[in-house]
Amino acid sequence: MTRSVDPVRTRILREATRLFAANGYDATPIQAVAAAAGVTRPTLVYHFGSKEGLRDAVLTELLAHWQAELPRLMAAVTKGGPRLDALLDALFGWFRQEPALARLLLREMLDRPEDMGNRLRAGLQPWTSLLVEAIRLGQGAGLLQAQADPGAYVLLVISAAIGVVAIGEHAGALTTPEPSVDAQVAELTRIARAALLAPRS
Repeated sequence: MTRSVDPVRTRILREATRLFAANGYDATPIQAVAAAAGVTRPTLVYHFGSKEGLRDAVLTELLAHWQAELPRLMAAVTKGGPRLDALLDALFGWFRQEPALARLLLREMLDRPEDMGNRLRAGLQPWTSLLVEAIRLGQGAGLLQAQADPGAYVLLVISAAIGVVAIGEHAGALTTPEPSVDAQVAELTRIARAALLAPRS
């Protein structure tokens, strides 16, 4: 998940992400993160200053990924077909590769909604707003369904991706047989595609 080039810092961020996602920030002692990363508490504090500083770094790295990815992915949605599939694959695939990030986002949005709202508005809303506009352009070109609400669509697809990866393996118990997370992601991709692409004449 991290762009950090310092291997110690990278290891601490990775273990903090995993533990915060699994147990929640409040229930994770800073010593537990240090032990999992194989460093001393003073080393962790040297890199991040405090537990709150560590949380800030974890979330900053997480959101920085999307600040880098969204400009590249944004144009894909206006082209329809295979390019939309590539966009959805990139979105769902990233969370599938890093499921702890989906769990961490979900926890943080529930535990600290005001802080996360501010982070999302500052870090991602400029790019998601452009993605919404890209969908509108695709609708204007007749490539995407005119009745789709672009803002609601973007929000629902991102929320669904987070939710499926974060809780899909547990929510699967609601049905028999239990669908795998991969099966749930595949179905979500099908639904997201069908909801946006204009039917061919």
